[in-house]
Amino acid sequence: MSKRHKARLAALNLLFEGNLREISPIDLMTERGVGDISEGEYAQRLVKGVVDHLPTINSSIEGYAQGWDLDRLPAVDRNILRLAIYELLWATEVPEAVAIDEALNFARELSTEDSAKYVHGVLGKIAALKSQLI
Repeated sequence: MSKRHKARLAALNLLFEGNLREISPIDLMTERGVGDISEGEYAQRLVKGVVDHLPTINSSIEGYAQGWDLDRLPAVDRNILRLAIYELLWATEVPEAVAIDEALNFARELSTEDSAKYVHGVLGKIAALKSQLI
């Protein structure tokens, strides 16, 4: 497992827990000392990036998640999408295919096969239109 994959998983866990507990994932990250682990620097960047761009990310999900309100999406899928959209739109050093593939792997591992198909559809639309979103 690569360091970036571990960082994405750490970030996803913080985003998911913060979302469920309705507390800031940045506060969770500070509380847990995420920066102290080897992949912590990238995990911190991901969490801060998602939080900083959350209104744009959420509106992108709502705009391209056909038939689903943001609050109706399963929490894990919602946060997988948030993380991947941040990487697609603002982490320019991450190839689109990598951001999408990582999100699909998380959806398969942590959610359902149907979730992976859904995540793929939403991210494909966002990747195709990314120049219009940022």
